[in-house]
Amino acid sequence: MQDSYSELIKLLLPEIIVEYFEMTSYKKEEEILHLYLKEINSIPKEYRPFKLSSKGFFDEITVQDFPIHGHQVYLHITRRRWLNEDIGKVVFSTDSYREEFSSGRNSCNTGVCVFFKRDQ
Repeated sequence: MQDSYSELIKLLLPEIIVEYFEMTSYKKEEEILHLYLKEINSIPKEYRPFKLSSKGFFDEITVQDFPIHGHQVYLHITRRRWLNEDIGKVVFSTDSYREEFSSGRNSCNTGVCVFFKRDQ
């Protein structure tokens, strides 16, 4: 998305989302705002010592975020599949920041979304 929106997005979304995702589009309905986010192609810090390659994406998930000025907000999130070529297994790029999330409900809690689940 355009750089002019990046500073605004940083104010609206949790820092962890801004760090690892880019907003690809948005859609505004009467009382609903949909933000579409895709994980950037940057190897997560905890996996940099390993030989990783991006092998597509997981299915999009939808998370309800806190309302903004009376509009319901839905984050449509697409995460990358990272293949650890040393062991031949898919690793989850969200393992390092999983501690910041709680029960795995598809909702937000205290400004940080709790949508990363190991079984996806």
